[in-house]
Amino acid sequence: MADPDSRTRRRALLLDVDGTLVDSTYVHVSTWHRALDEAGATVPHVEVHRRVGKDGATLVAELLEVAGIDDQAARDHIASRTKELHSHYYAEAANSLRLLPGARELVRGAHQRGWTTVLATSAPPSEFGEARELLDVDEFVDAVTTGEDVDQAKPDPTIVGIALDRAGVDATDAIMVGDATWDAIAATKLGVRSIAVRTGGIGDDELRAAGFSDIADDAAAVLELLDRLPARCESRPSG
Repeated sequence: MADPDSRTRRRALLLDVDGTLVDSTYVHVSTWHRALDEAGATVPHVEVHRRVGKDGATLVAELLEVAGIDDQAARDHIASRTKELHSHYYAEAANSLRLLPGARELVRGAHQRGWTTVLATSAPPSEFGEARELLDVDEFVDAVTTGEDVDQAKPDPTIVGIALDRAGVDATDAIMVGDATWDAIAATKLGVRSIAVRTGGIGDDELRAAGFSDIADDAAAVLELLDRLPARCESRPSG
């Protein structure tokens, strides 16, 4: 059977939230760093920043290695305490969160252009709730995901697969927008094209190496990119 006309084909925009729509990357850096330090594992801020956006359990495990914590009992205790403290400190910092340039406009504009819009995050519901309230774009959002939907977050691709299912489109008719390398890695595993925004503080070379096909300064610049893309959003196959 022939493909439907490209003018009527449904397309989905899968939007990461932290660091992409909400200026939370460095809030996560500071709160993870503070939590680790208080729990007994001191690491440089840059090591935390490199891992923000990655599955929380994986992030903590890797940072405990950086800190040189080898004893398993100590690792388990510090990891548990770190996650508890991070949740507490991030909640305390919630009133400092701000939208990134063009965040609302991207969600609204994509919806008005006929894209099925999905807030595709694996953040805990409490953290996502703060961001969702700040965004205030529910009328333009077709579906959401949260950390409750998966056991492991990006770069595991499960959350992207769930977002595709909820959007009701194939991978070739979707685009993932994110700020971290983990967004591109997860999307590419499923054949989803991805666009990076620079608001997560990651360099262009690293973003492209992760699999992003296009890079925009921020959410405000993504709509212009979308208007120039072909109707079918094919990604490079994963290697």
